[in-house]
Amino acid sequence: MTESSQHHTEIDIEHLRQWLGRSETAEDIVTPRLAAHFLATFDEPSPAPEAGEPAPLAIHWCLAPSAAPMSSLGPDGHAARGGFLPPVPLPRRMWAGGRLELLAPLRAGETVTRLSTVKDISLKEGRSGRLCFVVVEHLFASERGELLKERQDIVYREAARPSAGSGAPPAGAPEPLPRPTWRKRLTPDPVLLFRYSALTFNGHRIHYDRRYCIEEEGYRGLVVHGPLQASWLLRLAAEARGAPPKSFAFRGLSPLFDGTEITLNAAEDEDGLRLWVADADGRATMRAEAGW
Repeated sequence: MTESSQHHTEIDIEHLRQWLGRSETAEDIVTPRLAAHFLATFDEPSPAPEAGEPAPLAIHWCLAPSAAPMSSLGPDGHAARGGFLPPVPLPRRMWAGGRLELLAPLRAGETVTRLSTVKDISLKEGRSGRLCFVVVEHLFASERGELLKERQDIVYREAARPSAGSGAPPAGAPEPLPRPTWRKRLTPDPVLLFRYSALTFNGHRIHYDRRYCIEEEGYRGLVVHGPLQASWLLRLAAEARGAPPKSFAFRGLSPLFDGTEITLNAAEDEDGLRLWVADADGRATMRAEAGW
């Protein structure tokens, strides 16, 4: 072990790679209740779709969430390590980004099956320490055939050091961004974050427990969910072009916190649309590209 790595958490990558190829299947129904609650959370007055009608875009992230019993949860509200995902011995788990292929719309009332497979596990060194990336592929299908393919990138990180300040804004001026053709303003608040956590049965305490966020994980406020930001951008892309994109790739750049006005932005690009979420300081917290 080198001197620079002595303070790292020991990670047996060969042991973790035993999870490569592991798969699991889950099933759920796109119910009118779920669609109605989804639209209400996104502050859209549209009536819930009736059976057979297209379901709201991005509702797939609310289907078949893991239902771990309370006794199996860790101190952060996540399920204990192991099971389908590899038992990475790093305390902080975040949704880093991914890519969607939208093949056909999900429809209200239909049963949807999700086949999930662990495709890659890798270690990297970041500014804040060791990072372990786990790539999972999801295939959503119904009796009509394949509906959506997703690559999900999950990153595991070491605990924040007091000097690291995980909630501090990046130093320097915000990176220049293109002039948006479409822009929406909103202010994520604790009620919105609670509602989205409820929709996705997400117990991660960084989204609702302010004391835990600040004192245990070093954030400066409640953290806005990665899938919520991606949903905003995916739905903005469909609204801007009048149809859902065929492909949608997205990447989280930095934490986004509750309590201040943010913007959702889209600009024309030769391959489709470039989209981003910007915080109150104008910094992009998530970027995305949508193609038709």
